Amino acid sequence: MADIDERALDEVVTFTSDLIRIDTTNRGGGDCQERPAAEYAAGQLAGAGLEPTLLERSKGRTNVVARIEGTDPSADALLVHGHLDVVPAQADEWSVHPFSGEIRDGVVWGRGAVDMKNMDAMILAVVRAWARLGVRPRRDLVIAFTADEEASAEDGSGFLADQHAGLFEGCTEGISESGAFTFHDGGGREIYPIAAGERGTGWLKLTARGRAGHGSKVNHENAVTRLAAAITRIGEHEWPLWLTPTVRASLTELAALYGIDADLDDIDGLLTKLGPAGKLVEPTVRNSANPTMLDAGYKVNVIPGEAVAYVDGRYLPGGEDEFRTTLDRLTGPDVDWEFHHREVALQAPVDSLTYAQMRSAVEEFAPEGHVVPYCMSGGTDAKQFSRLGITGYGFAPLKLPEGFDYQALFHGVDERVPVEALHFGVHVLDRFLRNA
Repeated sequence: MADIDERALDEVVTFTSDLIRIDTTNRGGGDCQERPAAEYAAGQLAGAGLEPTLLERSKGRTNVVARIEGTDPSADALLVHGHLDVVPAQADEWSVHPFSGEIRDGVVWGRGAVDMKNMDAMILAVVRAWARLGVRPRRDLVIAFTADEEASAEDGSGFLADQHAGLFEGCTEGISESGAFTFHDGGGREIYPIAAGERGTGWLKLTARGRAGHGSKVNHENAVTRLAAAITRIGEHEWPLWLTPTVRASLTELAALYGIDADLDDIDGLLTKLGPAGKLVEPTVRNSANPTMLDAGYKVNVIPGEAVAYVDGRYLPGGEDEFRTTLDRLTGPDVDWEFHHREVALQAPVDSLTYAQMRSAVEEFAPEGHVVPYCMSGGTDAKQFSRLGITGYGFAPLKLPEGFDYQALFHGVDERVPVEALHFGVHVLDRFLRNA
């Protein structure tokens, strides 16, 4: 088969820039319009001879789904998905306007450059190149561009999984964001972590109730005080270790790479010995809960009868029961808690043929790199698609230069992606999807 063509390398840059210029800021609460980006993606898929379907649960919250038929009708299908929405950006904090899509000094700038309009563009570039070159994959591929990933996913992957499961018939595995990027360890090694798991999402609402009254009076039933005590206990809690198979595999492979003993009885010591590479694993050896929002009172001299806080909780596969029990204890008798938003934790096998093919594709174009599995500290649309029995991996390949902090640019200021990284991604994605 012919390799990917030069036009695909040009198109991936153009598509990334074009998609960034379409402002799909998701502020939550339904405040987003993905439709212009969905129509753009659908147009590019139609230009490759596909028949994309546009689907909405709410007006303007548009999803795109298309299927590419493979050469082996007996093979399971593979889902390839990316989201179209982005988090907000404050223009006055940026070096360039966050929705300019500016291409400067070999870098594409703007909100979504790494999360994740770059991957959306790679998918489009590969699919269009295949149409020109007459390439068909072995497996059926279901291409999906979703709305609402940066909030609840109710208008995106959740809606698709619940209401349009038939579009994903035969899909047993899927790939999406946050994997196969270059992690530089500071010592000359290039590590390419492929995601084979995600912590579950447990966004919590805490409510403390007490006796309302005058701010000058003694009040031992102060809702604000009760809430403050609870969130302090939560914020200061040291969660116990909870090792999943993916995290164990990650620690074992990293230890072998550095020639040190993989002492799983002393995880904190092992993470220290791994140096900067330990940061890939550190957020996923425990559950976590971080207080993030407070809401109480309406006047300085009035003690309110109610106070509310929100907590970003995350739990590892198999760790939800411990998470719930711990929150019951930390909140205490005077504070109630409930899930403001909840999604499952995920686990994917690292000994699968698909994982081996992803590793092989990266190593072909980055032979100096070291591929390792890892678990994401956050979550993706793979959670919702798991309802359909689809095992999710994070695989959005990028070869990044030394000093380019990929993970810091997620939701960060001056989000950007090198052109060469996009070219690498197209080559690797093309090779993997042909052989998967």
